[in-house]
Amino acid sequence: MKRIFLFVATNIAVIAVMSIVLSLLGVDRFISQAGLNLPMLLVFSLVVGFTGSIISLLISKPMAKWSTGARVITAPSSSTELWLIDSVRKLSDRAGIAMPEVAVYDGEPNAFATGAFKNSALVAVSTGLLQSMTKEEVEAVLAHEVAHVANGDMVTMTLVQGVVNTFVVFLSRVVGYFVDRALSSRDNNNNGGQGIGYTITVLVCQVVFGIAASVIVAWFSRHREFRADAGAAKLLGSPQPMMKALARLGGIEPNSLPEGMASMGINDKPGFAALFSSHPPIEQRIAALRSMQ
Repeated sequence: MKRIFLFVATNIAVIAVMSIVLSLLGVDRFISQAGLNLPMLLVFSLVVGFTGSIISLLISKPMAKWSTGARVITAPSSSTELWLIDSVRKLSDRAGIAMPEVAVYDGEPNAFATGAFKNSALVAVSTGLLQSMTKEEVEAVLAHEVAHVANGDMVTMTLVQGVVNTFVVFLSRVVGYFVDRALSSRDNNNNGGQGIGYTITVLVCQVVFGIAASVIVAWFSRHREFRADAGAAKLLGSPQPMMKALARLGGIEPNSLPEGMASMGINDKPGFAALFSSHPPIEQRIAALRSMQ
């Protein structure tokens, strides 16, 4: 979950800064000074949208290290660190990717993988995870993160985020243009669609549309979690370790889960907030793994 949160948060920040800078430079004015030029606006939206997501991807690894305080293991100082390095090396060899950087950070039980490229990724685990899980369970979590890297999930999320960014930028300016035209007509003032009404509307719409777009990104993220779970099961030769790790994370007794619970529900959060979850319910993830047996 950390990698998705950091990626989306960085992307939103980049888009906001780019929008403000380009507005100050008059790029928006150039686009609509002679009316609403949809082809030019679409090109502008593509550039802004994908630039934001690509920059977020390229800086994802240093941002993750900085925000979590992750310490990359360069020279193992304990048997646990040596075991972590050996486990990730073994799993990455099986997955056919280069050895990722391995890091440890202080925090509750969790782990993440990030990086712009498969062969220069980062896999990090928390001290809470190492303290609360068996080696078999930790290895399953590592396999899950390595599967994320092998599946190219960060690149996929970048493309998805770039597409939704494009629509957010495009639609917010279309709405802003027409709102400003309506206000200008009422005040008998022709400002070429670039008045204060345009600026305020674009900013508000980017926030509103951006929130709506995050629902789409979250849906793709949940889908990728199921794939990473399945990838971990293949790397380990059995779904059992991953099922045990998930059960430990969720405080669930695996044997008490309904046998037929394999549906892809929206996620593990109740109500409207469920739409924004980056991970499916642990019960459903375990049920999906059980179906592989």
